[in-house]
Amino acid sequence: MASQDNVYQPKDAVTAGIKSTLVTGAAGALISSVQNTLTKQNVTAWGIFTRTGGTIAVFAAMGGTYEFTKLASANLREKDDSWNTAIGGFLAGSVLGMRFRTMPAVLGYGAGLAVLLGTFDYTGGVLTGYEKDPNVDEYDRKEQLRKNRRRPIQETINDLGEGRGIYGPGYEERRRERIKQNYGIHVPAKESMLVGRRD
Repeated sequence: MASQDNVYQPKDAVTAGIKSTLVTGAAGALISSVQNTLTKQNVTAWGIFTRTGGTIAVFAAMGGTYEFTKLASANLREKDDSWNTAIGGFLAGSVLGMRFRTMPAVLGYGAGLAVLLGTFDYTGGVLTGYEKDPNVDEYDRKEQLRKNRRRPIQETINDLGEGRGIYGPGYEERRRERIKQNYGIHVPAKESMLVGRRD
């Protein structure tokens, strides 16, 4: 009997596709406005739709196609893996390739984006490295890393010597003796930190 954890839960591909179309369309409008601003000719504000409006359409079509295809293929296959991302990337890249109106561009951009997004998803989908175990407390994880690379204090003192914030046990007594021996000055022992404290 299969456990409930392995059962695929279908996702709403249409709603996600519409949301993605709106978000990437807004990003395309931003890019189109930058392109309109950088033109050498004096064009009106409507130039983001009339002159460089194709950018908005390509961004919106790519985002909507990618998200819808990724979730629709996951629903059809009943699996949530990197192949869904690659299929969505292929169709989104093909939309970008249609701008050039040649079949090699359609297939090339589709294959390129499919490989790029599929590989990115397969390797974890993050740019910051591997995902940390959510069951391990972050403080305990960092303490373990510190303990793993920590050197004994005596080894550090042997390599670097005392001073500069590195002091071994009995350092104050050795320092007093060294000053008395070399300079003839008696250094009194430090008093408690509580002297002079007002309660």
